[in-house]
Amino acid sequence: MKLAIVGAGWAGMSAAVSAVQAGHTVTVYEASRNVGGRARSLPCSLPDGSHTTIDNGQHILIGAYSETLALMRRVGMDPQTTLLRLPLSLSFPDGHGIRFPAWPAPFDALAGIVRAHGWRLSDKASFLRLALRWRLAGFECAAGASVADLCAGLSTRVLHDLVQPLCVSALNTPAHSASGQVFLRVMRDSLFGAPGSSNLLLPRVDLSSLFPDAAVRWVTQRGAEVQMASRVQHITPDGPRWRIHGARYDGVLLATTAGDAAHILTASLPSLPDPVAAQVAHWRAITGALQHRAITTVYTWGPGVRLAQPMLALRSSAAPDATAPAQFVFDRGQLGGPGGLLAFVISDSAGDRAALQTQVLAQAKQQLGCELQVVQTVVEKRATFACTPGLQRPPLRIAPALLACADYVQGPYPATLEGAVRAGAAAVTLVSSISGS
Repeated sequence: MKLAIVGAGWAGMSAAVSAVQAGHTVTVYEASRNVGGRARSLPCSLPDGSHTTIDNGQHILIGAYSETLALMRRVGMDPQTTLLRLPLSLSFPDGHGIRFPAWPAPFDALAGIVRAHGWRLSDKASFLRLALRWRLAGFECAAGASVADLCAGLSTRVLHDLVQPLCVSALNTPAHSASGQVFLRVMRDSLFGAPGSSNLLLPRVDLSSLFPDAAVRWVTQRGAEVQMASRVQHITPDGPRWRIHGARYDGVLLATTAGDAAHILTASLPSLPDPVAAQVAHWRAITGALQHRAITTVYTWGPGVRLAQPMLALRSSAAPDATAPAQFVFDRGQLGGPGGLLAFVISDSAGDRAALQTQVLAQAKQQLGCELQVVQTVVEKRATFACTPGLQRPPLRIAPALLACADYVQGPYPATLEGAVRAGAAAVTLVSSISGS
């Protein structure tokens, strides 16, 4: 088959690798001059005049990301050198929190709970009872249940120290409005999954180098074409096939954001025959109903500053009256970057950029005892979709030989790198089967 993939983010490059491996002829169209989409690197200048590379957001991988790790290896990246593997730790600057030992699952989770610092015996017992109920229920719940519903009866300490940080980092949605079913799937595959599944995998290299750049090299060496700064405005039907920029393709995979996919399809509607137009309009309506959440990353600088761990959880307050908005801080100096560079992550962020920066600096001084200055702030306004209970996500298939592959399409995971990677591979499998290849 001759396939076009629109978008060179993690989903698009996952699709490109899968398609090339399956023997298809592939052209990737990317609107920008950089690959990686919402998980890519950016240039940055530090106050001392030196230059470094940062990311447009801090992404945590976990040991359960089996497809992502396999894909990295396929394109020549070694996760053992590019990722720092640590037992799960949600430790706060005051020493409270939970840290798993390097034991097999589920004994690591059990020991981490029992040893949790700052938790009373009643706190630990409440979570163990809850985890047992989840396990006996097969990590299933009612479609309309929220994470807060699942955690009824859980102690306030465990809710604040464990559940809320896990929920906001995985689903980018607060517990009271986050999908309980998706959260349970994440918990099952990570905390109670295969050995090492709960491990944190923190990138030691920038996100473009971690996978997308290597994927471009891998597919182009095998005959694929990657066209940078090549924006696709619309697609046109050509019998059972499609045309992009005059070229004819057996299948098209839209690996863009939901908004960009909707724009392309809207511009394409006038040229579509009625049955196909109806399918496209239906898919676009489902996609248009998605709500999106922002993630803000505030990069700061403090010469000689070093955290106790590469990543710490922070005491945060919820929007709209947040005075301590960041939930996590990363020490980039311990992750391959220059010493003194810290990245504060505000999931489900709201508010003015300047106000967030001021609040983060005050939060750092209060909780870390650090005097810092802001280097650069990155706001991804549509970083993820709101993963709410009973959410209807759009299917992979839009119309015949026209598919979407991105982290927002139907799948078991929220908007994560693993979700994007799996969607890319699944789209290639589906378009091949639809076309009878």
